[in-house]
Amino acid sequence: MALTPPVRRLKSRPVTFIFEIPTDKLKEFWNGLGKGRVYASKCAKCGNISFPPVADCSRCLSSELKWIELQGEGEIETFTHIVIRPQSFQSHPTYTVAVAKMKEGVKVLAWLIGTKLGNVKIGMRVRLVAKETDEGPTYAFTPVEG
Repeated sequence: MALTPPVRRLKSRPVTFIFEIPTDKLKEFWNGLGKGRVYASKCAKCGNISFPPVADCSRCLSSELKWIELQGEGEIETFTHIVIRPQSFQSHPTYTVAVAKMKEGVKVLAWLIGTKLGNVKIGMRVRLVAKETDEGPTYAFTPVEG
């Protein structure tokens, strides 16, 4: 009969990580949301449009970016209805998220509000709007009438 060595238990302690995310280059985006405007970044060098905005162009790596206000209209390419929510969204009712291609050509992922799930269709026209929540400024899609 083989004896197993005793299990050595180590004491542990919680470790807290704090990540400082530099947002100076993107503060215009957040300021815009607070004023009801949704901005994307456009590379001055190659013309690539990014949403959410970026500090450096993902295509040519340039830091020469300018702000453009999205016109707001797009067309849903795909969507999903979230019933089983992540832990951090348990306080929210079920919700729908969609990906829409905007008139500027950039694709945006956002919550779809102001309509019932049965009304949501691929090709549905939506408007991207800035809105204020308890957590701060954000953006969402609403259906375009007609």
